[in-house]
Amino acid sequence: MPSATAAGDRLEYRWIAARETGAPVLVFLHEALGAAALWRDFPDRLAGRTGAAALVYSRAGHGRSDPGRELRGPDHFAHEALVVLRELLAARDIHSPVLIGHSDGATIALVEAANEGSVARGVILEAPHVFVETVTVAGVAAARKAFTDGRLRERLVRWHEHVDPMFSRWADTWLDPAFRHWSMIEMLPGVRCPALVIHGEPDPYGTIAQVEAISAGVSGPVETLVLPGGGHAPHAERPEDVLRAMARFVDRVARPATA
Repeated sequence: MPSATAAGDRLEYRWIAARETGAPVLVFLHEALGAAALWRDFPDRLAGRTGAAALVYSRAGHGRSDPGRELRGPDHFAHEALVVLRELLAARDIHSPVLIGHSDGATIALVEAANEGSVARGVILEAPHVFVETVTVAGVAAARKAFTDGRLRERLVRWHEHVDPMFSRWADTWLDPAFRHWSMIEMLPGVRCPALVIHGEPDPYGTIAQVEAISAGVSGPVETLVLPGGGHAPHAERPEDVLRAMARFVDRVARPATA
């Protein structure tokens, strides 16, 4: 993949060209253990349905990007949203994108949209986290056991050059007792752009309470989609339903700019 520099790190990315003039750019923000390649062909399929361009990148420490800095706790959400993401968009000359975030990537998209100077035209949030739940901590603890005693590390190492520090940053953050009180609910009124929130049932990392908190907290229009059997990655488990909902949302968000 080609790469771009943001916040001093080389980040791998994939670019999908637009098929329609005036269509927005979709920016994909992967999950905590994800990378650009782990979205597989989903960005291509959504870009094809909407005519939009798409930027799919790996955050520092993920995929084949640089290892990045050792940021843990809530500071890493703000750094990724307000420093790395904004610098990357500026480097690629991307304006008013639709941010599509999965899990921690959805949290990063929300932080960007909630802060002054947001560039987001809309946000699509799949399995987002806005506060810490008991089920989340239990899910991360189970993942750590699978990483150290099972085959999770073996599955991840084929996708990530820096798999051990990447996993430790994520697990250490969510399992730190001091992080149990983290919440960004007070920031949600700053989100004024349209939002689509997607939640799969059952999700081992979060409950419908995350969706309810976002729906009640944001200032802009919000739509929700709850998918039985969607799990933590509805775009992989229920791809047609997710593609349909995302394509409709992108079309509605794009329409004012093309009218």
